[in-house]
Amino acid sequence: MQQFEHISIQDTKAKLDIDAAKIVDIRDDQSFEQAHIPGAFHLTNGSIQRFMDANDFDTPVIVVCYHGHSSQQAAAYILQQGFETVYSMDGGFEGWRTQFPSQSSDVQGSDS
Repeated sequence: MQQFEHISIQDTKAKLDIDAAKIVDIRDDQSFEQAHIPGAFHLTNGSIQRFMDANDFDTPVIVVCYHGHSSQQAAAYILQQGFETVYSMDGGFEGWRTQFPSQSSDVQGSDS
């Protein structure tokens, strides 16, 4: 059985900078609306089918939560849905916000 991989915040940024992965944020609605990584798709039980319909299964997916714990379960689930390469970002959004405070966008520009 295929496993998701862990990815650092720096490697996540590098992949996003060259559009080499899609990022999905599984935090609650209010947290996502307050701030998220630019370009992040807000992945919920209600939006997962829309995400799957809009992306090829060979598209690498990076899952983000608050601190990098819940994203592991979500990454395993996304992998089970057929995506070939799935990552859980270590440190979560809180780690991202610490390292890239200027790149923690508000709701404007969201793909949700």
